[in-house]
Formats: sequence, C-alpha cells, structure tokens
Amino acid sequence: MNESATILSKQLLRSGTSIGANLEEAEAGQSRADFVSKCVIALKKARETHYWLRLLGETNLVTVDKIAPITQEAKEIVAILTSIVKNSRNNMAED
Repeated sequence: MNESATILSKQLLRSGTSIGANLEEAEAGQSRADFVSKCVIALKKARETHYWLRLLGETNLVTVDKIAPITQEAKEIVAILTSIVKNSRNNMAED
C-alpha cells in the first residue's frame, strides 16, 4: 500500500470507529442536550467517513465499484443520524 492509501485508510478508520463510540456515549447521556450533542458529533464523523470513502474512490486507490456499497451505507448512516438529531432537537423544543 502506498503512503497516500495508508494515510487515507487511517483517517477512514478513525472517523468510522468514532461514529459508534460517540453513539455509545450518547446512550449514556446525562441529559437530552448531552444526547443530542453526542449524536451531532457522531453525525459529523459519519459525514467525514463518507468523505474519506469518496476520496478513496476518486483517487483510484480503491475502485469505486469495490467501495460503492460501503459508501452508500455511509450515506444512509448520515441520513439516519440527521433524522435522529432533527427529531431530538424538535422534541427538546417542545418540552
């Protein structure tokens, strides 16, 4: 693996694993605001992960066909987390 691929892979690993870690922290949130805050961080990391996947494909370090399903899944995770954050914020505003 060349140096560029190594660097991008490490970034992808960091951001991808951070999503789950932040969601675990959100589950143990001390308040609704803390829950939302951790979900927002997870959402940012999901968007970052989606970015690294796209970059890997665009630089031809990995074939687009090979990572297309993972990139699509990352996009879906972003959509799910966006919905969770929006709904949680709306619920907080209604209280």
